[in-house]
Amino acid sequence: MKQVLKESLPANGDTSVLAGVYGPAEVKVSKEIFNKATLEVTLRPKIGLPGVAEKSRERLIRNTCEAVVLGALHPRTSITVVLQVVSDAGSLLACCLNAACMALVDAGVPMRALFCGVTCALDSDGTLLLDPTAKQEKEARAVLTFALDSVERKLLMSTTKGLYSDAELQQCLAAAQAASQHVFRFYRESLQRRYSKS
Repeated sequence: MKQVLKESLPANGDTSVLAGVYGPAEVKVSKEIFNKATLEVTLRPKIGLPGVAEKSRERLIRNTCEAVVLGALHPRTSITVVLQVVSDAGSLLACCLNAACMALVDAGVPMRALFCGVTCALDSDGTLLLDPTAKQEKEARAVLTFALDSVERKLLMSTTKGLYSDAELQQCLAAAQAASQHVFRFYRESLQRRYSKS
């Protein structure tokens, strides 16, 4: 059974990612896991070949997806998430996480919860910015990206770059948890529009 989705989600209006989910499908014997599905994530940059940054993001996205996908329901199969960057104007990892979640939902992959990505930036005077642009990310003292689940707003994954204090980390996490409500509301409204009987 092959399921495909083309979904484009904006992060801060100018960043967009196209996502496709394939599976559960047959898996190569070398990658087969006997008690759960093998989850693969491929991230393709807008131009050129994937580099170290893309491979790092792939791993973060895969780990986040594995935390919520109920792979035990489809043992010895493969679920592949393919992400194509359409435009990158900042907060790319968060946009990729959001596109991956919506694609998994649309493909009917069983999950214990939805998840979303939120990026925060701290500038030199400690001001917190949500969904920073690429320019704001470059000028920021620290950039933090969180993946949160929809049930208890639990932290599924975090990646950080730069210098920050423990208090600032907690402040960013609290802001991300608050912002995640808006992302989950967007998911709900998008799904209602897609599946409501017209």
